[in-house]
Amino acid sequence: MDWNRRTCARRGHETYAPDEPALRERLHARTPVGEAWRCLRCGDYVLGEVKGGGPADEAPVVMRGRALRDVLILRFLAVERAARGVLILLAAYAVWRFSNSQDSVRRLFEDDLTVFKPVAEHFHYDLDHSPIVDTIRKTFDYKHSTLMWVAIAMVVYAVIEIVEAVGLWLLKRWAEYLTVVATAAFLPLEGYEMREHVSWIKVCTLALNILAVVYIIVAKRLFGVRGGAAAFEAERHSESLLEIDEAVHAGPPRQPWEEHVHSPRAEAH
Repeated sequence: MDWNRRTCARRGHETYAPDEPALRERLHARTPVGEAWRCLRCGDYVLGEVKGGGPADEAPVVMRGRALRDVLILRFLAVERAARGVLILLAAYAVWRFSNSQDSVRRLFEDDLTVFKPVAEHFHYDLDHSPIVDTIRKTFDYKHSTLMWVAIAMVVYAVIEIVEAVGLWLLKRWAEYLTVVATAAFLPLEGYEMREHVSWIKVCTLALNILAVVYIIVAKRLFGVRGGAAAFEAERHSESLLEIDEAVHAGPPRQPWEEHVHSPRAEAH
């Protein structure tokens, strides 16, 4: 997949007019239908006015190629974190409501259990000794203060998840560190839960979290991996200015008919 042209088709081209005359000529072309400027992302010549200008070293940092793919993955993780945060907030609210009405919920549960007992006995199922029923009954014995602390912990966890989601969506580097640290911290707990009860949801969640941690560390060069932050910024900067660097060493300016020229009319068709 050509991530550069795909992104340009969705967001528009990124053109820039450097102040340096020689470099400016290499990125500029005159056509019978008007001026054309070379896109810093996809490299095609684009008809119309240039979007920006200034010194070459102040050209906008335009993400290209693999960086655009990384954006898609990070924003998928952001959506997953946001959805998880909202669900945890709802669960925390349910725990808080339950903590304030344990006795009434207990009575309602026992009344409903009495109604379902004949049906369970018909299928030879002992509700009084059911593991699920025993677990629910144990929750009725929790102190109000204990349930409140559980609800508070869930709210804190949900806030962390939502902060991660916002940071990842905005492509903030601190959010990548927060995601790795927070996700890795809960991996032992998820592994312990797998020992208690294995389900496809738990397996998929554990696998997704492990892949997310490994991917973000390696791809984003966190914690000094593959050269660390300096190497990551150097790679990002060199890739964003690749078209300018190529144009500097390309020799004489290319004629517009030698390149793929975009125009609003052509794109409409």
